[in-house]
Amino acid sequence: MIIKPRGTMDIMPEDTPLWQYVENKAREISSLYGFGEIRFPTFEQTELFARGVGDTTDVVQKEMYTFFDKDNRSMTLRPEGTASIARSIVENGRCSDAMPLKLYYLISCFRYEKPASGRYREFYQYGVEMYGSESACSDASVIALADAYVKALGISDYSLEINSIGCKECRPAYKKALTEYYMSNYDVLCDTCKGRLKTNPLRILDCKCPQCAALAKDAPKTLDFLCEGCRDHMQTVQDSLEEMGVAYKVDTGIVRGLDYYTKTVFEIIGPGEPDKDGNVRRLALGGGGRYDGLVQEIGGPKLPGVGFAMGLSRLIIALQMSGIELPKKPAPVLYIASLGKNAQTKALSVVQKLRLDGIYAESDLVGRSLKAQMKYADKIKAEYTAIIGDDEIEKGKAILRNMNNGEQTEVEISALAEFFTKGGIK
Repeated sequence: MIIKPRGTMDIMPEDTPLWQYVENKAREISSLYGFGEIRFPTFEQTELFARGVGDTTDVVQKEMYTFFDKDNRSMTLRPEGTASIARSIVENGRCSDAMPLKLYYLISCFRYEKPASGRYREFYQYGVEMYGSESACSDASVIALADAYVKALGISDYSLEINSIGCKECRPAYKKALTEYYMSNYDVLCDTCKGRLKTNPLRILDCKCPQCAALAKDAPKTLDFLCEGCRDHMQTVQDSLEEMGVAYKVDTGIVRGLDYYTKTVFEIIGPGEPDKDGNVRRLALGGGGRYDGLVQEIGGPKLPGVGFAMGLSRLIIALQMSGIELPKKPAPVLYIASLGKNAQTKALSVVQKLRLDGIYAESDLVGRSLKAQMKYADKIKAEYTAIIGDDEIEKGKAILRNMNNGEQTEVEISALAEFFTKGGIK
C-alpha cells in the first residue's frame, strides 16, 4: 500500500468545515483591515530564499525542499510566504502603487523538519503583509489585526508577546555582546549553536536544547542596546497597542528565525499541550515583525514592510482545546429513500431541484435496501426523510418524516422541492 509522505496530512470531509472556518475568518478580518488576497507560485528560484530568508538560517541550510528542473535551474518549494510576496510586488511593478500596499495569503508551505504536534513538512499558513510605511503605527496595526483574528476564532487562552531586535545601526553592538557572552560559555553550547556563534548568534536564543535555553535566560537583552530611533519606534508600538486596547507583554527572548527581521518582532503563544513527559508546552500560533530591507535585498527599491504568518493546524489545535462548539460537516435537509429504478430516478430529480434552489439533499445512489437507506439517513443526520416507491409514484404523493420529532406529513412528490423552498420546513 502506498502511504502519504511523513509529515503530511490528509484533511477529510468531516474535518474540512473547521479548516474552512479558520480560512474564512482570515478572509473576513483581512478585508475589514483593508487587505487584499495575493496568490503566488508554490516554487521559486532557490536564490530568492537564500537571499531573502538568509543563507545562515536553519530554513535555508537544513529545511528547504530544493530540486533542479529540466533546464538544470535550482528551484525550491516555498518554505514561507514573505520572500515570494516581496519578489511578486517588485516583478509586477507594485512598488510605485499608492501606499501602504496591503496583502494577505492562505498558502501551503514546505520545510523538512521533524514532525510533531502541530508541525508538519507540508503545512498551511495565513499571512499578512503591509509595505510602504516606516511608521510604528503600521506595526501596531498589523499586530492588532493578528490579535483580532485570534479573538474572532474564539481562542481566549493566548498571549501576545513583542520585542525589538534593533536595526543595522544598533544591532552590531548587541551581536558583539551576545557573541562575547556565549564565547565565555562555549563549552556548554550544543554543537549546532557552536556553529551559529560564528554565523548568526541571535539564533542561539531560539535553541530548544536545555543547556542553551538555560544560558539564554542570562544572555544580553536586545532592548539594552537599541539606538534612540529603535527605542522610540518600540515605545510608539507599545503606546499604540495600549491605546487600541490590545493586551501584550514584552519578551526580550523573541528574535524570530529569519534574517530579514528588523526592529519590531512579535509572537502569539496559544494554550498549553502536555508532552510525553507531562510537561506543558504552549503552542506558538504564529508571529512576525518588521522587515525594512527585504525588498532591497532581492533587487527592488527601498520599501519597508511589516507582517506576520500563522500556522492553521496550530490554530485548529488551539480551537479544539478551547472547548467551544466547532463547525461540523453540514447535514442534508432531506434524504429520499427509493424503491426500484423508476423511484431512484424520480428521487434524483427531486434532489436536483432542491440543490439548484440552494438546499442540501441526498438520495440513494448505490442500491441499498430500504432498511439500509434509513440507517444511512440517520447516520448522515438528515433532518427529513421521504420514501418513494412505485405506489408513491402512482399516487403522486410521499410521506415526509421529521427526524427530530417524528412528525409525518403527506406531500405531493411534485411539490417536495417547493415544500422546503417556501417555508415548509418545521
